Amino acid sequence: MKINSMKYIPFIVLTVLFSCNSPQPNRAIEGKVKKEVISFSAKLPGRIIEIYVNEGDLVSIGDTLALLDIPEVDAKIQQAQGAQYSAQMQAEMARTGATQNQLRQLRAKQSGLMEQFEFARKSYERAQLMFKDSLMSPQNFDEIYAKYKGAKAQLDAVNAEMDEVLKGTRHEQIGMAEGQAQQAQGALKEAMTAYAERYIIATNDMEIETITLKKGELATPGYALFNGYIPNSTYFRFTIPESEMLNFQRGSEIQMKSTFGGLEFQGKIVTLKQLTKYADITTAFPDYKPEESIYEIKVVPSNPEAVENLLVNSSVQIIE
Repeated sequence: MKINSMKYIPFIVLTVLFSCNSPQPNRAIEGKVKKEVISFSAKLPGRIIEIYVNEGDLVSIGDTLALLDIPEVDAKIQQAQGAQYSAQMQAEMARTGATQNQLRQLRAKQSGLMEQFEFARKSYERAQLMFKDSLMSPQNFDEIYAKYKGAKAQLDAVNAEMDEVLKGTRHEQIGMAEGQAQQAQGALKEAMTAYAERYIIATNDMEIETITLKKGELATPGYALFNGYIPNSTYFRFTIPESEMLNFQRGSEIQMKSTFGGLEFQGKIVTLKQLTKYADITTAFPDYKPEESIYEIKVVPSNPEAVENLLVNSSVQIIE
């Protein structure tokens, strides 16, 4: 016997229409627990020698977090110390004039440069004859000529220096030497400041969540080595459709509870902002229509200490 299925169609249609028109239960508005995030990184590149903290530690302002090995800074300090010592001696010599020993050294230097110049001059004269007879390439000739000019310039410089020593130091030279000494002192101070950057120091209280590098690895400037949360900075984010925004105003108080543990607490709405279509929706499964705009509200707890132990990114609900 065949069953006429057509007679059941009206019943099915009515059932579907009734289910579509029946009111849906209101879902509780859920949000997420958040904390203010902070990170610390190296200012100069260096290899990690020591890490003094562990994940989960609470650190305070001024605590040393890690020590880096920065060889470039050590080299700069040595260079700056040498330059400072040399500049100080130059300034001292400018003030007191050349000693007999310095004068002998200068004459020895003059004599050596004179011999170098004579050798370069003779080599240049021979090169001129060979080049004229096409026995030497232009490149070799240019090299010999450059050596000749360099030797002459060095000899002229030491001769001028000898003249200045014999005539006595001018006050302009004294000022210049003292200025060079001050410049070298500034370079040393700068190098010592960079040397202090070997230590990564906490500039804020923080609960360390992650340490991204290990001992022996290379830390680069700007790369976050320590990430964590600022203590007592817990707040809550909720995503609200525009149809519900009349119930939430900046400055108003709302009641909330944690979904795990059932802790109830109060908070104040501090910011309201519209989210773009592709923004991060904090609330799980927010009930809104596709054409609706969505907004995010930030709520700070009335008693921060009461919610300090809530886990970051755990769920909370607004109590109607």
